[in-house]
Amino acid sequence: MNFLEFAVWGAYLISMGTYLITIGMGDQIGLFYAVQGFVSIFMPALMGIVADRWIQAQRLLGFCHLLAGLFMFAVAYSESIGCKEALFPLYTLSVAFYMPTLALCNSVSYNALTQARMDTVTAFPPIRVFGTIGFICTMWVVDLLGFQANSGQFIVSGIMSVVLFLYTFTLPACPIVRDSDSRKSFTDALGLRAFALFKQKTMAIFFCFSMLLGVCLQITNGYANPYITSFKDIAEYADTFGVQHANILISISQMSEALCILLIPFFMKRYGIKNVMLIAMLAWVLRFGLLGAGNPGSGVWMFVLSMLVYGVAFDFFNVSGSLFVENNTGIDIRSSAQGLFMMMTNGIGATIGMLSAQAIVNSHTIGNVTDWTACWYIFAAYALVVGIVFAVIFRPKKESVK
Repeated sequence: MNFLEFAVWGAYLISMGTYLITIGMGDQIGLFYAVQGFVSIFMPALMGIVADRWIQAQRLLGFCHLLAGLFMFAVAYSESIGCKEALFPLYTLSVAFYMPTLALCNSVSYNALTQARMDTVTAFPPIRVFGTIGFICTMWVVDLLGFQANSGQFIVSGIMSVVLFLYTFTLPACPIVRDSDSRKSFTDALGLRAFALFKQKTMAIFFCFSMLLGVCLQITNGYANPYITSFKDIAEYADTFGVQHANILISISQMSEALCILLIPFFMKRYGIKNVMLIAMLAWVLRFGLLGAGNPGSGVWMFVLSMLVYGVAFDFFNVSGSLFVENNTGIDIRSSAQGLFMMMTNGIGATIGMLSAQAIVNSHTIGNVTDWTACWYIFAAYALVVGIVFAVIFRPKKESVK
């Protein structure tokens, strides 16, 4: 399940920016990536409520993927007939149904592990590794088939979604919480109690910083491939491996991610959520800074190092944060709480991040030339400031992380 879940995303997430530049829509890269965040503001939380109250999470996961896949096929078809005006609306509908599945996938995983009486902190990370492997596989498929600059990447994504839809019929059933009390409040009836977590100071601060760090999540996904590919206009770098196979070079990030997931149980239990997230924030500073300082030639080692630290930046924030939420909420709001975490990170945070990144890139672009180094350093400075403030303000109880 995790393999297919992230294979769907890996098919287009890294290379879509280069595709948009190819078809003359490079100035809208930020918008295409920001809409993933926009739909994540309400769709994951909404679908989490539905999964908690009315439809089994594994069933909802499947139907969301079916719709996301069909809309991806429509995206590819609209481009093939030259109807670029339909690209954004169809793409928006696809990601509107895909983004909630990230949280639903976590809920289905935790349910299966709980039924098996397994420790989620120890057992989930090795399973989540297969998601990263799936992401890498479709990245490579798209690169090697020459789909980085065309709509073939959306077809690959659609196929993976349909396969996962079929696979969900084999997954263990997730419980639905039904309250027979006719006097229950409107909030309880809609399953909105997860938002009450904001009444807890520690959880409120955690969610706020999740949003602030979520600003960083999609920036390199949207701009790393176009940035590295842009070196093709410089004769010295035109024939380098990174320029010719940007997706494969960037996939080192996902390989690092796969390894770093396995470190999470050790770091979570020994150092706690605060230190783990601080490490993630420092890794984001290095991720952006090294991209700004490197090049595909003599400085390619900085690109590679940037890819390696991405595993720490992403996993120590996303996966650890998900586990922190799981260990601080009850089973009755499990899916809703995961949806709320997704809303704050991939929703509000990522939307603000991509729209801001688009503004920064546009302001540093003259004609077809972008001062990428300045852009990456601005992103690095932001991550550093967030990390410093987080270290001062966030003080979770030691017993809150099991």
